[in-house]
Amino acid sequence: MEASTVAIVTGASRGLGQALVTSLLKSGTQVISIARNENAELAEQASACGAVLQQVRADLSDPSAAQACADRIAADLPRQAQRYLLINNAGTVEPISQAGDLADAGAIAQAFNLNVTSVIVLIASFLRATPAAADRRILNISSGAGRNPTPGWGVYCATKAALDHYTQVLNAEDHGVRVASLAPGVIDTGMQAKIRSSDSSQFPSVERFAQMHEQGQLPSPEAVAEKILRYIANDSFGTTVLDDIRNHA
Repeated sequence: MEASTVAIVTGASRGLGQALVTSLLKSGTQVISIARNENAELAEQASACGAVLQQVRADLSDPSAAQACADRIAADLPRQAQRYLLINNAGTVEPISQAGDLADAGAIAQAFNLNVTSVIVLIASFLRATPAAADRRILNISSGAGRNPTPGWGVYCATKAALDHYTQVLNAEDHGVRVASLAPGVIDTGMQAKIRSSDSSQFPSVERFAQMHEQGQLPSPEAVAEKILRYIANDSFGTTVLDDIRNHA
């Protein structure tokens, strides 16, 4: 018996992505997870829940790997589900540097490939592979950094701004899907640990993030994942294309 909902989640091996997959599996959703590495814990959870989990290994910062991944998912995607979800969660905050030191073209290209290019390619496959009659929803995990300039995050801000604008274009094209680009707020993940280790000369806001962590102000990935899944399941999803989870209970 096929699941009524099929979800694709990128960046699923840890942090928010892992928390999203865990919650989806508990709800009986069939999940296709995409990450650089497989996650044994998720496999165990799927088995315990009796849910279907397909883990796809792919480095989405590599354009050829992202394309191959998108093509594979399009070919394997079940065609009889009532609802299809695509959650583009994978992303990187690196390189973190002031403008004068952003001289590594390869690192910059990798960030754009992961944060923007792979999203566009996966969405194209999702649109082609899912039946038009189904309830299709696309959620791009963005950031407040795409809407507010942050010194030291030139690349991250640029990629998230590009993601936001692409989502608006996708919505304007009206493909019969509901779409949103969502800022999830600051979460207690590995990305935050990386941010807190930044050089203050390159990222002047590092102390503010360190204080948030020390004062216990960072919500867990699990708590944020639950809010995001309630948000994407709501009948109003897609009404606000550029959104922030902090606007929702």
